[in-house]
Order: sequence, then structure tokens, then C-alpha cells
Amino acid sequence: MPELPEVETTRRGIAPYIIGETVSRIVVRETRLRWTVAEDIGKPILGQTVCLVDRRAKYLFLCTPLGRLMLHLGMSGSLRILSRWINPEKHDHIDIEFLNGIVLRYRDPRRFGSIFWLAGEDSHPLVNGLGPEPLSDEFSSNYLYDKSRGRRISVKALIMNSRVVVGVGNIYANEALFRAGIRPDRSAMRVSSMRYARLVEEIKYVLLEAIEAGGTTLKDFVRQNGSPGYFRSRLDVYGRKNLPCVKCGLILKEIRQVGRSTIFCTKCQR
Repeated sequence: MPELPEVETTRRGIAPYIIGETVSRIVVRETRLRWTVAEDIGKPILGQTVCLVDRRAKYLFLCTPLGRLMLHLGMSGSLRILSRWINPEKHDHIDIEFLNGIVLRYRDPRRFGSIFWLAGEDSHPLVNGLGPEPLSDEFSSNYLYDKSRGRRISVKALIMNSRVVVGVGNIYANEALFRAGIRPDRSAMRVSSMRYARLVEEIKYVLLEAIEAGGTTLKDFVRQNGSPGYFRSRLDVYGRKNLPCVKCGLILKEIRQVGRSTIFCTKCQR
């Protein structure tokens, strides 16, 4: 599933091509996404100019004077900037066409993505109640420490809770906890304020590092074929089960938490 850095990379990749451009048509070839695409999804945005491409958590927003298209890439979705003359392929479900001849094409083999139209300043239940952005000033050590008080859940479950903080998915939770030296299965309420300060710092750092690494793939948003244009940043623990720790050489351990793989070092993380 695309994580926050991948979604931010997508935002940066498509924004220069569609900001200031006018929507001429939306073509929906497949309505059966995670939530059924409304039959009239294209009507409100026709003739509207995209003034901003924004992001909240893992949702992308194509903003116009009348409202916003809210998109989620699901587990396998991607967006491409193409010429309207390039024929769609099997999993190309939605085209947003512009008067200048380009198309923003949504591809999603597993169809777990979504697209909604939000009129005016309307919000949506899917984004209401979400926690702060991890790179914002609101997400601080004091904030996370306060949220952890009285919580018996694991510290990993805490930082992956989108109502506590958005966008810290499984990959980056593994990496940040390793860099902070905190065992992922430690009770959230038993982590000190000093260690939460380190964890917040590492969450911000690993996400920024991943976003910057994604900058080298922005050209991938202007092509028809290939991978979604996401990147693989340097990972110290995720995907390295039974391999030696990059710090101490001890074999990394894997456990399951909330149905997800958690990999950590029993020596370096306490």
C-alpha cells in the first residue's frame, strides 16, 4: 500500500502539470472501487481550473473554486500524466482530461482506491477526526507523550493509529522505532517522555528522508508503463527478517502485531 511519502511524491509529481489547467472531461471506465464511484462524479468539476493539489494523510485533493476531488490510491493505485491519445490499459479505471490535451490517469489493479467530489468547503467522514500530520509542529514529543498516557497498547500500535498521528504506516513505524531504540511491543504508557522526544524526531526524519528520496522518481509520473514511480529508501529493519542488524550484527527478530509484520533488534531496541 502506498505510504505517506509515496503519496506526497505523487502530489509533487502531478502538481506542476495540472495546476492552472481546466478540466474538460472525466471518463470513468470502472465504478467498482472500494466505494462505488458516483455516476455524476465529473459534472461539478467540468470547466473548473485546478488551483491546488493538496494532501491530507494519504488522501490527495484536486482543488478548484467550486470544490475538491478527493482521491485515495488504495493498495495498488497510481496516477500518471499522459497524452489523451494514449489508449488505456486493463486497470486504467479513471481519466481526468484537461483542455491542454493531457490526462491524469488513475490505475488500480486491486480496486481498493476511491474518488469523491466534495462541494465547496465540505469535508468527508474518512478524513474527519484524523490526527495531526507527522511533519507538522502539532506533532510534538509533548503531544505524543500525552496521547500515550494510560494506553496499554504497544508503542507501535500507538504511532500507527491515524487518530493519534496520520501517515505513519508499517514500514516507517518499523524504521523509526529502530532508529529511536524502542522495542515496538513495549507498552505505550511505559515509554518515557525523553524517549518519545527521540521517537518523534526519528519519525519526522525517516519520512522526510523517504520523501526526498522520492524526488528522484518524479519523472516517472510522465509515462505510460512501469512501476508506480515510488521509491525504495534505505531500510534498516523492514523486510530484513533473519538478517543481521546493521548496528550490532545480531539476527533481527520478527513478530506479528495487529496482523502486520514487525521486525526489530532485541539488543538495540529496549
